[in-house]
Amino acid sequence: MNKKYKLLTIGQFAAMHGINKKTLMWYDSIGLFQPVSNNPENGYRYYSYQQSSILETILLLRELDVSIQEIQSFMKNRSAQNLKLLLDERIKALDLQINHLQATRATICTHRQNMATLLTMDLSEISIIEKEGCCLVTVDISRDTSFEKAVELITAETEKYHVGRLHDASYGSMIPVASLQSKDFDGYSQLFIEIPSLAYQAGLHMPPSGAYLRAFHKGDWDRLPVRYLEILSYAEKHGLVLDGFSYEICINESVIDRIEDSIVQIDIPIKQ
Repeated sequence: MNKKYKLLTIGQFAAMHGINKKTLMWYDSIGLFQPVSNNPENGYRYYSYQQSSILETILLLRELDVSIQEIQSFMKNRSAQNLKLLLDERIKALDLQINHLQATRATICTHRQNMATLLTMDLSEISIIEKEGCCLVTVDISRDTSFEKAVELITAETEKYHVGRLHDASYGSMIPVASLQSKDFDGYSQLFIEIPSLAYQAGLHMPPSGAYLRAFHKGDWDRLPVRYLEILSYAEKHGLVLDGFSYEICINESVIDRIEDSIVQIDIPIKQ
């Protein structure tokens, strides 16, 4: 017999599609997908091979998290146009999920790199590293900005760029190199948020790609100016011209309980 016309038991049909036969029974009970015939004597359900493509479409839509109600509506009005519309919506949703997963992966990689740095770092070392460009969301602050106001500003920006939680981004502070050179070590001008995979758009800050001077500071933040004096001395000794901003970020907040144990990573662009 031609397989297109051969009837299959519910067990055979379920096995052929890699699902539990209870799924087929449920689809039948809600009128979503029904067998071609039922044995009136024993109630056995029988399916035809021709129904396979329809079931696979339903299974695909379920795998794409399309609701039963949406699938039922589609099944009542099955057409190429309606299926295309359903798939267009799911492609958009999948693209958003992929972007989120990529951003989450980038964040996790950053945290992992920070932990690797913690395990191998020499806190006294000042080095030259290469950095790729990125986009930063910034909020302006001054020495008079209260902690509460800073939190309010950061919260507003995370909502604006759809950052659900701060662990989805890296955040820190910026101080102009000009302020450091004039010994104004409290002259912070901005807070920044680095959101992985954020594409450039007007209003974002872009640190330059290229060489950076990198140093670390551990402990009391009141002694951070001492570290900056060491950095400035190092730059002068090696004939390096620092430019733009110093970008500070605490790299061990997730593994400490006391602020005194915090380690601040300091990156300053070297003028080319």
